Amino acid sequence: MPRALPRGRRAAVLSPAMYFRMLHDEASGAMSYLLADLDAGEAVLVDPRGADVAVLRAMLAEHRLRLRWVLRTHEHDAALPEAERRALEALQAPRVAARPAPDGVVSFGDEMLRTLATPGHTASCLSFLWRDRLFCGGLLAVDACPYQPRPAMPEALWDSVTREVFTLPAETLLFSGHARAARAVSQVLEQRRTHPWFAGASRDEFLARVAALAPAPP
Repeated sequence: MPRALPRGRRAAVLSPAMYFRMLHDEASGAMSYLLADLDAGEAVLVDPRGADVAVLRAMLAEHRLRLRWVLRTHEHDAALPEAERRALEALQAPRVAARPAPDGVVSFGDEMLRTLATPGHTASCLSFLWRDRLFCGGLLAVDACPYQPRPAMPEALWDSVTREVFTLPAETLLFSGHARAARAVSQVLEQRRTHPWFAGASRDEFLARVAALAPAPP
């Protein structure tokens, strides 16, 4: 059962005009995020699930928000059947997935998110940078994603993490797409220092470890 995190604890009103909510599906560990400019009455969703559409619509209606964009950090074809696609289409908002927005930016109200191509976990992963927050999906999961136990493109994953994510300011918050065996939120500085696959490793060491992982089931 999807769960909207409690208002007083993990929902966040960032300024008089901004609203931010996290939804966590306990069964799968999937994380979804709602960002809204309350003054403008516009919102975006990051990695929404089809099963949560009714909850998401209620949240949008509660604050009289128009959904501007549905943003997908990545998709696993086997885990995104046609019924899931139709459910997300029912949200009636343009979708950004697989390729960055044409100008690299999506906007809602007076806010903007920068879209980054960060392949590796899958061949066409995206990350979305908003203020001091990066929504990076399964980029840091390496062997912990419930749908994909090893990266699709290890070389590209190394480059995406070390050149795109780890070069962001140390205080940048990282929001994952899965939170079953790991925390949903961390910081760039923390991951640079302690990530079990990237911290202190060379590119060759990382690739050798990935090569030793068991192959994904057919």
